[in-house]
Amino acid sequence: MKERKKRILLADAEINLASVFSDFLVSKGFVVNIISDGGQVLTAIQSAHYDLVVMDLNLPSKNGFDLLREVRRSKDIPVIVLTARSAREDIIRAFEEGCDDFITKPFSMDIAVCRINAVLRRFGKEENNLPTTFQFGKKVFDSVRQTIDGQHLSGKENDLLLVLARNEGQVVDRHLLLTSIWAADNYFAARSLAVYVNHLRHFLEGTPYTIYGVTGKGYKLICLK
Repeated sequence: MKERKKRILLADAEINLASVFSDFLVSKGFVVNIISDGGQVLTAIQSAHYDLVVMDLNLPSKNGFDLLREVRRSKDIPVIVLTARSAREDIIRAFEEGCDDFITKPFSMDIAVCRINAVLRRFGKEENNLPTTFQFGKKVFDSVRQTIDGQHLSGKENDLLLVLARNEGQVVDRHLLLTSIWAADNYFAARSLAVYVNHLRHFLEGTPYTIYGVTGKGYKLICLK
């Protein structure tokens, strides 16, 4: 059976750049729809199927971060931010709001396609008959909706808790967590991992579960009862 082409929604107000990038994506086997207004993004993903959203943060009619948050809450679809905004705080906030990758302009189209394929592979693996919902005491973690007990999780919080939950009681290697979620194993990524673990411990308060750090190895989700 011929594999279905992946459909990408490209939301960018720079029409010339979007057209060139769209042609390049089509040449690589994707189906692409371009929109240039932030107010059209939610309508587009709710009215048609897309495998991925690639969006700028500087779209007319809608604050980019608000839009990113709304997209992740409204539908289970990966999002890559493609923008000229390269400030550290913008990158951090985009990931906190749930983006799966962040590409700054100007960019290499070849490398962008590699990163698109990597996000699609990760997303596909999460769909392959593996559990997506977990019960922690009276709190429910829904990795599709990115919520625990109704509270929204950032993209990295969600990915980290999902890996730990699927390996409950087992130590998940620190290097594996860093390379699979942060795409880097360095001092800054390790510090970020520690911060996110503490965030998740806070979300798990009031349940018999916590995340235990194993020195020199990694982390594991454990039930204390």
